[in-house]
Amino acid sequence: MKDGDGKLHSVGFRRILKGMAILLGLLFVGTTGYVFIEGWSPFDSLYMTVITIATVGYREVADLSQQGKIFTILIILFGVGIIAYLLGMVAQAMVELQVRSIFGRRKLGQKIRSIKNHYIICGYGRLGRIICRELKANNIPIVVIDDNGTAMQGLEEEGIPHIVGDATNEDILSEAHIERANGLVSVVASDADNVFITMSARGLNPELFILARAEEEHAEKKLIRAGANKVVLPYLIGGQKMAHIVVKPVVSDFLEFTVHSRKIGLEMGEVAVSEKSPLNGVTLIDSGIRQKMDVIIVAVKKSQGEMRFNPSSQTKIEAGDILIALGKSEEITKLATILSGEG
Repeated sequence: MKDGDGKLHSVGFRRILKGMAILLGLLFVGTTGYVFIEGWSPFDSLYMTVITIATVGYREVADLSQQGKIFTILIILFGVGIIAYLLGMVAQAMVELQVRSIFGRRKLGQKIRSIKNHYIICGYGRLGRIICRELKANNIPIVVIDDNGTAMQGLEEEGIPHIVGDATNEDILSEAHIERANGLVSVVASDADNVFITMSARGLNPELFILARAEEEHAEKKLIRAGANKVVLPYLIGGQKMAHIVVKPVVSDFLEFTVHSRKIGLEMGEVAVSEKSPLNGVTLIDSGIRQKMDVIIVAVKKSQGEMRFNPSSQTKIEAGDILIALGKSEEITKLATILSGEG
């Protein structure tokens, strides 16, 4: 939800609370007034105040004195005004909510129509939510597809484009502009559905990067044959991670801090080397990456596909390489700018 909408909603809510507070105050004043003017019990006085404000027309608790009648007239006038105010505020809040919803859906529709170079997330369960959160944190555009509209209500407030529908339907994938997408992540609960989504996506966009989830190990091969570039088995990864925590707790803590935790300001990033980079053709020791930016190059993926872990200081940085770097976020961003030739 945008700030303006949030403030508007907050103002309407405060007005309703203010009206209710005034109504409670009137009930207190009316009850107290009848106790002192007519000498009735607190309960009878409260009853008389409620039926007077509500104008329901029930009989009076007892005959009213002259002062009591004047007091009742005042209660009616104030009560009707307050009730009208409250009903107006509630109606206004409901209308504003509907208007925001309509305009919100229209804006999301415009976003989907203009989106490109995005990732399509099929499935918005527990795993899908985590993926969306991480991609959004890295400013990667996404479109979410799920057939459970209730589960995706929060996406509308966050302004994240989403489509309520079955991701196995090619028309739904086309609606998400799969032809302009960079990739698709299929994390629905069923392995069969993930296979079908992968096949459909590969047919619609042969160049698409597809990452799929598998519940069972035997489904991994089927997903690869269906066209998935990568397959992740969450339970297998979770089990391996728990075992590593037991067997190698210090290593696990290190990886957790450097890869997943943002508290210490370190991150593991990958940066590509451009032909126009000033470091193209320079060795790691001469590049000054470690000395000037305090960034550690953990591995180098050469343009031919070879992965060199813990590269030597004499390893040449060449166009097409991808450097796996460990360091502070701002330093990795600075390194990426230099390696792209834009720095």
